[in-house]
Formats: sequence, structure tokens, C-alpha cells
Amino acid sequence: MNTFQYQVVSIDGDYAHLKRIDQESEELKLVARALLPPEITEGTKLLYEWMQYSVLPD
Repeated sequence: MNTFQYQVVSIDGDYAHLKRIDQESEELKLVARALLPPEITEGTKLLYEWMQYSVLPD
């Protein structure tokens, strides 16, 4: 199963804009906040695996 790392670039109401940080990419991914951990803020790093997002420790 693939895993990906993202960083929350901005939060816009019920959505968050994520940037992939484990590889070079300028594209942002729009994700519903209901799918993300509730404690996220701008700058939070996330791990996506097994169709779930979790907060990466600093």
C-alpha cells in the first residue's frame, strides 16, 4: 500500500488545501476537513495511508 506525506497549506471553511511533501509537487489537493484529523492547523504535516490521514509527529 502506498503512503504519502502532505502539509496543510491553508484551510478554507470545510476544506483544506494539502501539498505533497514526500516528493516534488506544486499541485495542491483539496480535501474535505471531515476526512482529516480535527486538530489540524495550517502547517500541520499529515501521513496518508490505508485511506486515512493521521498527524505526523514533529
